[in-house]
Amino acid sequence: MLLLSRENIESLLKTEDVIQAVEEGFRQYGLGNVLIPVRQSIVLERYNGMMLTMPAYVNGEIDALGQKVVTSYPDNPRAHDLPTILATIQLLDPKTGTCLAMMDGTSITAMRTGAASAVATKYLARKDASRVAVLGAGVQAQTQLMALSKVRDIVLAKVFDPLTDRKGSFCRKMSRMLGFDVKPAENPEEASRNSDIIVCASTSKTPLVDSKWLAPGTHINAIGSHTPNAREVDSATVLSSKLVVDSREAVLKEAGDVIIPIKEGIVTASHIWAELGEIVIGRKAGRTADQEMTLFKSVGLAVQDISTADLAYRHAIQRKIGTTVDI
Repeated sequence: MLLLSRENIESLLKTEDVIQAVEEGFRQYGLGNVLIPVRQSIVLERYNGMMLTMPAYVNGEIDALGQKVVTSYPDNPRAHDLPTILATIQLLDPKTGTCLAMMDGTSITAMRTGAASAVATKYLARKDASRVAVLGAGVQAQTQLMALSKVRDIVLAKVFDPLTDRKGSFCRKMSRMLGFDVKPAENPEEASRNSDIIVCASTSKTPLVDSKWLAPGTHINAIGSHTPNAREVDSATVLSSKLVVDSREAVLKEAGDVIIPIKEGIVTASHIWAELGEIVIGRKAGRTADQEMTLFKSVGLAVQDISTADLAYRHAIQRKIGTTVDI
């Protein structure tokens, strides 16, 4: 069995390669070549945390089997100087069931989520979209900006985070890394107004995006919230947007951004235009007009993790990176 650390993963994976792997994963999902149950969760109220298990088998061009165990602890950055999201991925040989690798899943989770937003942006954002708002300045916000810069020519990003110090250091770091202006915003409205793409990557349980701030043609990637009682965009935004999701089944079970407007009677489940995989394979249209509002709601799918883990494993074998152990 091969052990791959976070440092190994980060040396093995390039953003553009992860985007390609995740898009292929969504293509196979759209073609019906992925076995993926809705993830199981355990909520630990005592510690304000959650553990989720996410298995998947990706058939077709990718032949990969595995699972991710991921935890979400919103208090981690403040209380323990740890990321909110921590994860481990187990990759198995689909032919024999033997364990091929255990690897850090925290970095893969961040990269594959950014990659999914990039795939959605590729199909749903205007071609000339160049100004981005990022709501949240954690680890996920970094990979979101890195991935978006691979599919659109970004010239400006405005970032809001309630932690002022984190917001400032994030903007300085990303400006140096990406070569375009990344500036702090005082509030979500300042960040959102006049932005072509809005990324919601927060732990907020109440809407950060108000439909009144949005110009026609805006595209939103809502990826932060993944529980039925939490949401980052308001109901009016959902109503006015072409709504694309990673998985209908998962979103209707887990995503407050969609569940709450349905409970309010603002929309019905039929408001979901398509799954992203359906758009990737051409079964449904993506953006059809510059003035169209588009919203990608993702709760995260194991197909993203396993497609990316398979890529990391293959690169590790080729480059002889990692530690081999017998168990």
